[in-house]
Amino acid sequence: MVIDRALLAASRRSWLNMSSDPVGPVWMQWLWTVLFCAALAVPFTVMGFFAFSRNSPGAWHDLAGWAALYGRNFIVCMTIGALIHGVFDLLSWLMGGMSRVRRWPAWKRTLYFSGVPLLCTFIGWPIGVTFAGASLLDMMRGTRGQNGIVASVLLALLMVFLFHQFFAMKSRQIEAEKRAAEAQLRLLQGQIEPHFLFNTLAGVLSLIDHDPAKAKLMLHDFTEYLRSTLATLRSGEVPLAQELELAENYLRLLGSRMEDRLRWQIDADHAARQVPVPPLLLQPLVENAIHHGLEPQVQGGSVMVRAHVQGGELVIEVQDDGRGLAAWPASPRPGARKGQGLALANVRGRLLSRYGTRASLDLQATNPGTRAVMRLPVDPDPSLRTPGVTR
Repeated sequence: MVIDRALLAASRRSWLNMSSDPVGPVWMQWLWTVLFCAALAVPFTVMGFFAFSRNSPGAWHDLAGWAALYGRNFIVCMTIGALIHGVFDLLSWLMGGMSRVRRWPAWKRTLYFSGVPLLCTFIGWPIGVTFAGASLLDMMRGTRGQNGIVASVLLALLMVFLFHQFFAMKSRQIEAEKRAAEAQLRLLQGQIEPHFLFNTLAGVLSLIDHDPAKAKLMLHDFTEYLRSTLATLRSGEVPLAQELELAENYLRLLGSRMEDRLRWQIDADHAARQVPVPPLLLQPLVENAIHHGLEPQVQGGSVMVRAHVQGGELVIEVQDDGRGLAAWPASPRPGARKGQGLALANVRGRLLSRYGTRASLDLQATNPGTRAVMRLPVDPDPSLRTPGVTR
């Protein structure tokens, strides 16, 4: 696994957004917890200094005293933070991931993400104090000790409040970023579509006079394509069957234009068709296979779309027998037509944001042609295969 800036950013976002599945290795998630607790110990050290040490002679310049006070606060914060992290990990494992939590109503999610830190804070605080070398019994003796207990309880409540506000703010920020990413996807789709739509309408107009039946069929396929596209764009998550339907309508429409130059087949088992996926993940792969692999060839070619569930993964393949991998724009190029390379980069970015390193998109040379393989995490659900759609 390559640790790069994109992975670090995605891992940090998943750690901040507790309702999302973790991104990156386990140690990286714990690293964010350690860093957060180290930062949180700073303000508590300052507050502790003003509460207990500011009137002591030379306290401001006593670096050893500052370090000792920070060390005790870090131990307490780390004990509470580790307990919260561990409990969330355990509950997520028992529930089979965070997908079930994301389906809860808002009040239930708020109670869950507030209640666990609150409970862990009250359990972890006395444990952390003990680990820091203080005696709870000594702290409870006398008026000063009782006042200290009250102050500590208030401090624990303050920590819970800070935890809740910090993570709630970051979760809202991350959700806003996700909505912005989806809006960018819709904008990109809107920028690419006019070229395709105008060509299709021009094709219908050219057929109306000398082949009305074919023009009618092409217009029907065009209508079905628009209907499936609009339905997909309105959803945050769709069954793969809906993505396959969109790809099928798109291929039928291009088949009306390319005629015998385009052959295609869709083969997906029943389990794969039921898996929910982000919208418009498959469409860019099919478009690239045709535009960069088949259309430039005089003889055209064929496109095969396959999908199956295997070993806890949804595997989606789009294979063509066109010009090969060198014709695919793996990244945006200066002067390239709008949409070239951007679609694949967008798909990879959405996979990383939603699934982290558990999902991937790979391009492979098949000689002739290219195979795009996308892998998404899913719970295995073996079932019988159903016949594919073939032309």
